[in-house]
Amino acid sequence: MTQTPQPPALVHAGTLSVLIGDPIDVGPTPEGHRRIIPITGGTVSGPRLNGRVLPGGADFQILHTPELSQLDARYAVETEDGAIISVDNAAIRSGSAEALGRIARGEPVDPGEIYFRCAPRLRSSAPQWDWVNRTLFVGTGERHPDRVVVHVFAVG
Repeated sequence: MTQTPQPPALVHAGTLSVLIGDPIDVGPTPEGHRRIIPITGGTVSGPRLNGRVLPGGADFQILHTPELSQLDARYAVETEDGAIISVDNAAIRSGSAEALGRIARGEPVDPGEIYFRCAPRLRSSAPQWDWVNRTLFVGTGERHPDRVVVHVFAVG
């Protein structure tokens, strides 16, 4: 007897508030318009992840069309107990050309206007954080003028 597959549960691990600097506009390339967004700090808080986003990372973006962007953010989080977690976050952001244009100009945009989904990969060498190495995560994002908010969920 075949049963209907059930989707996995999602458990909120934490919310990252990632502070960003001014974009570095690389310009149009054969793959699309490229931008690099410096990551300057931030916080992480939630039921399983708490700490701070360390400065020095960046979000490498490809603006494929006026309605679609591919994001690849790489940075580190220092947990409350001093462990370091590496974050590689691949994302897709889509919406109207007008709304994405406002984001590109650093203007506020209602998160409801944008589809922003991601697959963060977390890694740590700290034994107490080994569970992040063995867990798949997904998330939703919100772009604000000075930061990106990412709600991270562990896939059960």
